[in-house]
Order: sequence, then C-alpha cells, then structure tokens
Amino acid sequence: MALAPDGLTSVGGYPGDDEKGATLFGQVNGAKMREDFFAAATWLKARPDSTGKLGVVGFCFGGGIVNQLAVRMGSDMAAGVPFYGVQPNAEDTAKIKAPINAQYGELDERITGGWKAFDATLTANHVPHEGHVYKGANHGFHNDTTPRYDEAAAKEAWQHTLGWFKQIPESLSPRRRI
Repeated sequence: MALAPDGLTSVGGYPGDDEKGATLFGQVNGAKMREDFFAAATWLKARPDSTGKLGVVGFCFGGGIVNQLAVRMGSDMAAGVPFYGVQPNAEDTAKIKAPINAQYGELDERITGGWKAFDATLTANHVPHEGHVYKGANHGFHNDTTPRYDEAAAKEAWQHTLGWFKQIPESLSPRRRI
C-alpha cells in the first residue's frame, strides 16, 4: 500500500505548478507539516492490513522529509530513499537506524555537497546505505515535467529504489552494511 501526503494541503494543496508551489511553502506551518508527515507514517505503519514495515521515498523537499522521518522514527522505519533531499546534521544523522539509499544529481552542488558528511556519519554508525550521484544530472532530474529531467538518470535511480525496497523483507537488517 502507498500513501502520498501533500505538504501543501494546509494551504489548499499543490497548485500544479512548481513555482506557485514554492511560493505556497512560505505560507505553511513547517512544524505542523512535519508532525502531519510523522502522523501519516505512523498511521500507515499501524494499519491492520499493513506488514508493519515502512519504506519511505521522497523527491526534493520530500527527500528531506525521508531523512527527517529516518531521524525521528529510528528503527520504526524499515528503509528510506531520499531523492536530492537535504541531509540532517551529524547529531541527527546518528539517530538514523533505517537503511538509506540516497539519489543525487552531480550538478546539484547545494544538496549533493552534503553527501560526504552524511555518508561518513552513516558509516560511523553502521547504518546500511548507498549514495548514487548521477553524472551531468541536476536537482529534480527525476521530474519529467521540467527541463531538468534526465531520463537515463531517472531510470537508473528508480531501479536502485526498487532494488533497495525489495531487499527489505528478507535480507536487509539495520546493522548490515550494503
């Protein structure tokens, strides 16, 4: 099962345009929105028809939400795949227990620049993780509605994502390095 919360619900929802959406984010109560994402994740995980394993994927702002949920939920999150999401600081990264498979665009230096520190802290804390940086790809490379779309990078990143989540049921444990 899947759930795709809209971070802009409190201000009318995603308007169908990235620029208008970015403007609306300035009107959102960020703390409440983060609580809403956490509530959505715990609700989905606790449903009687759920396996109890929670995998989270997010793009751009949603990639940052994946990382925030990984920090907050610890071992209650089974795995995460943040696409070009801002990384938490080292103190918060140390709280992550869920295996992380991060996807970045080489040209997105603002976000990709944080990968080395994120990688080092995840490694030091024995969190299974991988990081993929796609050559020549920019922030939003997976969004096929923008000129930044990079079909080859998007397809490869999606294969990494599916492969990551397929490992969860049987072989991936929070202490095993991939």
